[in-house]
Amino acid sequence: MIDRALFVRVEAKEGKEDEVEDFLRKALDDVMEEEGTINWYAVKFGSRDFAIFDTFGSEKDRLAHLAGKVGRALIAHTPTLLHGIPKIEHAEVLASK
Repeated sequence: MIDRALFVRVEAKEGKEDEVEDFLRKALDDVMEEEGTINWYAVKFGSRDFAIFDTFGSEKDRLAHLAGKVGRALIAHTPTLLHGIPKIEHAEVLASK
């Protein structure tokens, strides 16, 4: 059952838009290795605005994802690629299809 989610907003530094997009596309390979991550989406809202939305079946799985390869890489690349820190929001899934 899907009952947990994360919504992570990031803003690329000016001139780093393509690098952020590439980072997010490549992150899918690491996420595919995570059994507890049920759905994972990387989306682009405009030239510099991106987000990740993912869902989990438990709090344990959500925490494991945050501590996983993508989470660590995102934090490591924040100073060079992102304008500000990622905004990580924990959410409860009320309904899904």
